[in-house]
Amino acid sequence: MTVYGNFPGSRPRRLRTNPAMRRMVAETRLDPANLILPAFVREGIDAPVAISAMPGVQQHTLDTLRKAAVDAVSAGVSGIMLYGVPTDEKKDGRGTAGTDPDGILQVGLRAVRQEVGDDLVVMSDLCLDEYTDHGHCGVLTADGRVDNDATLERYAEMAQVQADAGAHVVGPSGMMDGQVGVTRDALDQAGHEDVSILAYTAKYSSAFYGPFREAVGSSLKGDRKTYQQDPANARESLRELALDLEEGADMVMVKPAGPYLDVLAKVADSVDVPVAAYQVSGEYAMIEAAAEKGWIDRDAAIMESLTGIRRAGAQMILTYWATEVAQRLGGR
Repeated sequence: MTVYGNFPGSRPRRLRTNPAMRRMVAETRLDPANLILPAFVREGIDAPVAISAMPGVQQHTLDTLRKAAVDAVSAGVSGIMLYGVPTDEKKDGRGTAGTDPDGILQVGLRAVRQEVGDDLVVMSDLCLDEYTDHGHCGVLTADGRVDNDATLERYAEMAQVQADAGAHVVGPSGMMDGQVGVTRDALDQAGHEDVSILAYTAKYSSAFYGPFREAVGSSLKGDRKTYQQDPANARESLRELALDLEEGADMVMVKPAGPYLDVLAKVADSVDVPVAAYQVSGEYAMIEAAAEKGWIDRDAAIMESLTGIRRAGAQMILTYWATEVAQRLGGR
């Protein structure tokens, strides 16, 4: 081969020659501590119920929820985000099961805290959609619109009962204007100054939530486009971010993760608080379905998708693969 001068003068491939070299120079590292496990606890069942659209994910009984929490701790996962699934007869227009101290989410929170104490950051979804008979994230006006300010009053009640039940972190996720400030005031007034708020800062009205609706037994009629963000908008997220920080958010989140990596990167570059991203049910289901068909390498696709979210700036990733991936990474 004829060599012309010192061409090529630069050979980046030298740093890709073997696995040890690639590991040494990797710019982005995924660690079990980056991961948070979303989990569903369902009322009125005596055995876990598989979620058909999310292979490998289930609605838990209290016993299997406790085990999932213990497994997450053993793998080195940092947190668990709990969602309650009440029986249909307990749903109503105001989502009262969500503020009942003996509602399924509060019972689940107490069970997990009793099981793992402070070894896992126990988080709770602060939203009404699982508990309303119309499936919206707030209470409705007489003409069927979501009433922002009336909903905030319900969120304040939810924050207090979830903190009383043992949540280390509450995650107001309904995208109501003022939800973080109201939550902070409610927690402080109830003596829960140490309970943190993970703000769902940029939560888009996304087609990727489909399987989640099965997971929580959603009763949604219509859509959530009047309160969740328009997928066409990015700058709007920075406005939401500024408001959440002003209102007292301790951490902020972008949801979904994969389709909104540009928004995630903008948020991560703009703040000095921890940033999370939620790899949602549709992202999970697509990889699982394609892998089941033999079209992609499942394990490699999972790791690549999570690394991409981490590379875009997320310090914390909510993913249904949290425990599995943490175990693969070697745990603690």
